[in-house]
Amino acid sequence: MTGLLTVVGLGPGAAEHRTPAAAQAVREAEVVLGYSAYIDACADLLGAGQTVLRGRMTEESRRAEQAVALAAAGHRVALVSSGDAGVYGMATLALSTAAELPVARRPEVRVLPGVTAALASSALVGAPLAHDFACLTLSSLLTPWEEVERRLRAVAAADLALALYNPRSAGRTWQLDRAREVLLEHRGPGTQVALVTDAARPEQHVRLTTLGELDSSVVGMTTTVLVGASATRRLGDWLVTPRAAGA
Repeated sequence: MTGLLTVVGLGPGAAEHRTPAAAQAVREAEVVLGYSAYIDACADLLGAGQTVLRGRMTEESRRAEQAVALAAAGHRVALVSSGDAGVYGMATLALSTAAELPVARRPEVRVLPGVTAALASSALVGAPLAHDFACLTLSSLLTPWEEVERRLRAVAAADLALALYNPRSAGRTWQLDRAREVLLEHRGPGTQVALVTDAARPEQHVRLTTLGELDSSVVGMTTTVLVGASATRRLGDWLVTPRAAGA
């Protein structure tokens, strides 16, 4: 008998931002797998009778294979990600791995949504993503930088508000500065920018700036960089993008 694999988006960090469905799936699982920091984020949901398997960053493929194998063996499994599991999370790997199994052995797989970093960060500074927007990761670990930059140019030219994930790390220090240069080819230096670090976590920090004054040295891996469209305005401590042209 095959089991159930639930790919769970835990939200940005704080327990109050988790959905009830996500909390229930973790509580009811026999086995919970995830990157160690994500296990810590749902530790309050774990019980003594559960098997908890912690993993490291860069082991995502192995973790997906393990989760699918356990579910195929008849277990109720929760594979946890921060934010939304379908946005730079584990959903693609889990579904692709399960699809490789013969139909008779394939477990049921369901994906539960969560509040992703772009939305959590946007809410903290108002409504910068209230109209059309794009999400883009600046990490070139899985996508060649040439392709990242091509996408960035397209978004910049389309005048979309933009949420940048994975903007900078100890080993990737130049990508955000290069992204800023590309954006400035299409947008003025006064374009509104928000730097939201550790959204919905105790160490949460928000900094408002502009594209011309963006200081990449204050940005890290847990920062989401929100870049406004040409219509985005600063209203005190809020950034607002109108939902209609000319509004």
